[in-house]
Amino acid sequence: MGLLAAAAGRGVPAAGFKVGPDHTDAAYLGLAAGRPGRNLDPRLVGSQRIAPLFAHGAAGSHFAVVEGAMGLFDSLTGQPEIDGTAAVAAALRAPVLLVVDVAAMGHSLAALVHGFRMFDEMVHLGGVILNRVASPRHEEMLRTALDDIGMPVLGALRRGDLPAVLPARAQGPVPVAHRTVEAVRAVRRLGEAVGSALDLDRIMALANTAPALPSPAWSPADGLDPAEIPVQRPVIALAGGPGAPYTYVETAELLTAAGADVVVVDPLRDEALPPGTRALMIGAGLPEGYAEELSANRRLCAAVAQLAHEGAPIVAEGIGLPWLTRDFDGRPMCGVLDATATTGTQTVAGYREATAPSTSPLAPAGARITGYKQHRAIVAPRAGQIPAWTWSGGNPEGFVWRQVHASQLGLHWAGAPEIARRLVAAALPGHPQQPPAAQAPTVPITPPAPSPLPAQQQSPPPTGDPNEATLSLSAVDLQNQ
Repeated sequence: MGLLAAAAGRGVPAAGFKVGPDHTDAAYLGLAAGRPGRNLDPRLVGSQRIAPLFAHGAAGSHFAVVEGAMGLFDSLTGQPEIDGTAAVAAALRAPVLLVVDVAAMGHSLAALVHGFRMFDEMVHLGGVILNRVASPRHEEMLRTALDDIGMPVLGALRRGDLPAVLPARAQGPVPVAHRTVEAVRAVRRLGEAVGSALDLDRIMALANTAPALPSPAWSPADGLDPAEIPVQRPVIALAGGPGAPYTYVETAELLTAAGADVVVVDPLRDEALPPGTRALMIGAGLPEGYAEELSANRRLCAAVAQLAHEGAPIVAEGIGLPWLTRDFDGRPMCGVLDATATTGTQTVAGYREATAPSTSPLAPAGARITGYKQHRAIVAPRAGQIPAWTWSGGNPEGFVWRQVHASQLGLHWAGAPEIARRLVAAALPGHPQQPPAAQAPTVPITPPAPSPLPAQQQSPPPTGDPNEATLSLSAVDLQNQ
């Protein structure tokens, strides 16, 4: 963030990217760069799309920063050769700037850095930033050690140089989406701190050593038949705010290319859907900590329930599923699905290789895709009569009801561009819909719990899926991840 903000402060057009599925980091990188932050996740989009997506997101910029995830040779799945930071750097042929915590290190820093440099011949380690330097004498000793192995030091940060000014991690991308003063000020202060401690000229010169990418830039119109684009563009509401959507940026680009007019709706502030809305997409970027605000927005809950009853397509990921249930931790929600949600004690996190058991606005029956989950909410029943997804070794999850597809699995649509085309087609007037329900939803504006749509086949409330990997994370762990 500091690098991007410092570059933007110099008037250098910059672009920010995050390795992995993290919506929050990508949003803040976008705020720092002044253009949308993007994710580069080989698991979600396929390794062959990493360079094209980077070229697309960096178009028009003079400087791009890709923030890694975990260590250089680590990964969320334990397969760094596929989805780790080093694998992304190799795919982009981008030089790596290694940030090292040197608080308790001396000359052994040289051995550590030399090991990183020699570990993978496909990764070019171009320089080091010293972090948490104790004193000028300490810095001089470290620089001498790295000079002995010919490794450039491109900056040094003392303990406390980076102010702890970022909004709480639990707020996710919401401060960016709402362009809060706290978020904007935090990025500015980080830019000032980094700009004074790092050699930006040498860092940008290092970035310029990256060779041109051999593959063409990704385009949301790739593979799209112009004849498929509708003459009358349906309005599709996308959950988010003016500063960032609660999903990956490419989602809106794909929907627009497929023929939709994408309009952002803020589920925390807006009391109505955009005029003429024919479909709704709720991404997985909105944190579960905003359940109370979602519940309090009774007018929007009623509008969403009415949209579902009319047979319009709704795609819900992450907290979008609990939002569509009757209640979440006792708070009334939209009442679209005959289910309830409660906050569990553990965080469920990880990738899933999912299969669609039936045809829906999102995917045809049998379609396979990789998604990412990170949630604590437990939905009961876990799945409806028609689940949204099935996967090996785990119980089915989510709901397909009429034109609603809801689950806690988050997808990156650039990995399956046909999703956007299906949603646009389902939003067009005259699209075949499932038969109307016998009873309309009743979602009151006042606090009493809403009446659900017709009950789906229920299963006993789950106490947690023993087949699903769980991960207990503290706030510090999430910050490090």
